[in-house]
Amino acid sequence: MSKVQRLTVGLAALLFGTSLAACSGGGTVATVNGQPISEAAFNTKLQGTPLARTVLQQMVQDALIDQYAKNNNITITDAEISAKEDQIKQNFPAGSWDEMLKSRGLSEDDVHAALREQLILDKALGSQVKIAPAQIKDYFDKNRATFDKPEQVTARHILVPTLPEAQKVEQLLKSGQSFADVAKQYSTDPGSKDKGGELGTFKKGQMVPAFDKVAFSAPVNAISAPVKSPFGYHIIQVEARIPGQTATLASATPQITDTLRQQQESPLIQPFLQGLQQKADIKVNNPAFAGLFPTPMPAGAMGAPAGSAAPGAAASAPAASPAPSST
Repeated sequence: MSKVQRLTVGLAALLFGTSLAACSGGGTVATVNGQPISEAAFNTKLQGTPLARTVLQQMVQDALIDQYAKNNNITITDAEISAKEDQIKQNFPAGSWDEMLKSRGLSEDDVHAALREQLILDKALGSQVKIAPAQIKDYFDKNRATFDKPEQVTARHILVPTLPEAQKVEQLLKSGQSFADVAKQYSTDPGSKDKGGELGTFKKGQMVPAFDKVAFSAPVNAISAPVKSPFGYHIIQVEARIPGQTATLASATPQITDTLRQQQESPLIQPFLQGLQQKADIKVNNPAFAGLFPTPMPAGAMGAPAGSAAPGAAASAPAASPAPSST
């Protein structure tokens, strides 16, 4: 599983765990023709499902990771979290990151909490990861093309259903009316109209062929003639064009290092988390979850006492980023 996949799965678990905690009161979840469904009844049903057990395990794991960081003086800064998020966003086409979060009901705070945990694990396991220059060069030689940066454009558009409407929009724009205002008034694209038609930056192949052809050939800032696609008619304005770049070993080294670090770290994570759990004193008060966590092992049976640094734990290893192919 790629780091992007692990992130989205982890975010979903984090969100569901938050919703469980929010439903712990004595109110009503819903009413059906006036008949209430209480939160207590909802929680009773929920607690009997395998998913509830999974969420509780996730929440216990979250607590263990947080305690490990405090006990081992691992600090994660807002800047580190932002950098990690920016790295992962690069694997998503323009606009799709926000759509992914929206479809899962996630907020930026949920993302930051999940990334903080990942960064703690990166630092805890960092010293066990060894990457030699020869490994980096070998990886670059075998995957050179994946590090090349294709030409990209930043563009906005207005989408309307008919050609006469598109011609009207074209004339309004060429007469000097604000692109953002016209987009908000006429565009039928729900994903961009309220943003003034902004589509962000994208590479070839991310848009339908007719749109792509114009976007990658039109002069910057020019208002295009109507462009027909399966969605209707587009008026396109290219705002910037970013030339493609051929990667070198030097330019690709940071990303390759992060990718190789992720590959080495991945099999270490589960044993590390299991070790934290086995050394922890976890008391389950709800009988629905009896037996979910094993009895703590005797002190010293797993090596260092709970809360101490794992053998070779690093205080600050650079954060890993997704592999180039993880989209």
